[in-house]
Amino acid sequence: MFKFKDYDLKHYNVSLLGLVIILGSVGMVLIQRLQDANERQFEKQVLGYILGVSLAIFISLIDYHFICKFYIPLYIINFILLVIVKFSPWGKAHYDAKRWILIPGINQEVQPSELTKIIIILFFAKYFDMMHRQINKLGVLALSFVLIAIPTGLILIQTDLSTSIVLGVTFLAMLFIAGLSYKIILPTIAIAVPAFAALFWYVQQPYQILLNEYQQLRVLAMVHPELYPDLAYQQSNAAKAIVSGGMTGKLLTDGNAPLKSGMVPVIESDFIFTAIAEAFGFVGSVIVILLLALFVYKAIRIAKHARDYQGMMIASGIASLVMFQIFVNIGVVTSILPNTGIPLPFVSSGLSALMGNMIMVGILLNVSLQNDRMIPKKEELSL
Repeated sequence: MFKFKDYDLKHYNVSLLGLVIILGSVGMVLIQRLQDANERQFEKQVLGYILGVSLAIFISLIDYHFICKFYIPLYIINFILLVIVKFSPWGKAHYDAKRWILIPGINQEVQPSELTKIIIILFFAKYFDMMHRQINKLGVLALSFVLIAIPTGLILIQTDLSTSIVLGVTFLAMLFIAGLSYKIILPTIAIAVPAFAALFWYVQQPYQILLNEYQQLRVLAMVHPELYPDLAYQQSNAAKAIVSGGMTGKLLTDGNAPLKSGMVPVIESDFIFTAIAEAFGFVGSVIVILLLALFVYKAIRIAKHARDYQGMMIASGIASLVMFQIFVNIGVVTSILPNTGIPLPFVSSGLSALMGNMIMVGILLNVSLQNDRMIPKKEELSL
């Protein structure tokens, strides 16, 4: 479990942990400013970060090979939690979406789909590690698609289309990194691109059956915002708040200036980037994006220098997941994508997402501890 002799503790990736804390601090400053007087989101986020950083440090000392040994029990536990969310009285709904489990006694809600993200990465890192020499065989590919379809389908019916898409994209990225042949990739892309265009047209039609009504309306509101002003309200107000931030933002020029982003629903979570742009301006927004990109870059470097295939797959999966979530979150806020609920990693409020992210950071740090510098070179072995 704790294999300290295999760890390169002298190179503990403190900068990665520091980067996460900086991003979290940006979010906490804005949450404190934007929360209502009777809310305690800031206090919860501060406590969450203290617990989360402690959890990340603890997990960073647990051998990721040990964790991956339990890939099947983890998959089963995740399946049970997702079933409980949708089909048991413990499942909790907000705005017609049933995504949370209410924990009796402490009156706290958790979102199992946030845990699903890291479990899926660990599961397929182990699965592809065992099957990487047979990755292009039809049976191996078919089984992998079935295994990802089960949790993705359960999350989709919650309804949580955005998280389902994130899981699907992360899985496809890991499948590509695992060594999928270009003989499979290129024909698939040739079919997928026109199929996606046709699908995008189809879901806008009144007779479509793939999306719920509100999901279809969100797509239509993105394409024709002038026809759906009520549905485009959130993104329209977000755009106004972003523009009002100007080049350097309101907080740097006038610390007491009111923020228009406070009028945007769920500003503390899915639309936190709106507050970043208004408070810190274009310059601050670019800096935050660069910090997030730096996290992804560090994860990719950890994957490149991982000690083995399994560690490389874990770090690559985390990099893919975080990168896609950043793209979707900022894409929604800037009206590039349809309105959907994806938090900005390490910045948005929400204890479930924060704990899930911190678990990922801890595992990523452990992969970094067991890097290729720890493997003896041939000349050392000869001695």
